[in-house]
Amino acid sequence: MFLVVGANGQLGQELLALLPGRALGVDRDVLDITDAAAVKAFVAEMKPEAIINCAAYTAVDKAEGDETAARAINAAGAGNLAKTGVKMVHVSTDYVFDGKSCVPYKEDDLPNPMSVYGRTKLEGEELVLDNNAQAVVIRTAWLYSSHGNNFVKTMRRLGAERPELGVVFDQAGTPTFAGDLAQAIVDILPQISEKTAGVYHFSNEGVCSWYDFAVEIMAQSGLDCRVNPIETSAYPTPAVRPSYSVLNKAKIKRVFGVNVPYWKESLTRCLKQF
Repeated sequence: MFLVVGANGQLGQELLALLPGRALGVDRDVLDITDAAAVKAFVAEMKPEAIINCAAYTAVDKAEGDETAARAINAAGAGNLAKTGVKMVHVSTDYVFDGKSCVPYKEDDLPNPMSVYGRTKLEGEELVLDNNAQAVVIRTAWLYSSHGNNFVKTMRRLGAERPELGVVFDQAGTPTFAGDLAQAIVDILPQISEKTAGVYHFSNEGVCSWYDFAVEIMAQSGLDCRVNPIETSAYPTPAVRPSYSVLNKAKIKRVFGVNVPYWKESLTRCLKQF
């Protein structure tokens, strides 16, 4: 049995769909990962084969004024799960980088987070790897699905309500369909060992800006909404986003044989779920 923590989120729901009868999904109402004693007792009772930690404080802008809560979940909570010693997959983020690169980030590139969210997620990575010899950390980016709140659902809603809207064009990365990441995790689980432990990158293939992503969402959704490119400076937010956060996926493909679909094809598959 696999333990999926943060099961009500986008990735958690996709994982449970891929692991019917093989996974126990929990969220904060069942297990508070910030409570070390509760985590230890719960895992000792359930005896999972592996833990998949999808739980995170993901309100990037809100975290700027709520650092204590963000750190409790993103860092301490992740560490508490790791300290159980159970084989583990921990999901992290492209926001551990500052976005000043012009080539896709590799796993051993130096992190330099520019936000509270990014800093606390990086601290979580370090706690997981320091406390669990069989832990795999997967950094991902621009996650979306048919569940929860995400950029795709927001664009489809606004596209149906407005004749036009502005979307930033000077932040580049790669959208990631949560269903693809979930499949990659399921494929990786039986291969995790002390030998394969470490940090890996997974997003869909390709590169685009949020503007490009929005244009494609409108086109594939059949929405007659004009998308106008705007600069990040015209849409200020409390948290600084990396202007370039494309991830190099060579390592995860080489070590685990993971298949990485192209982002436009994955968007098509996701939209069929709506």
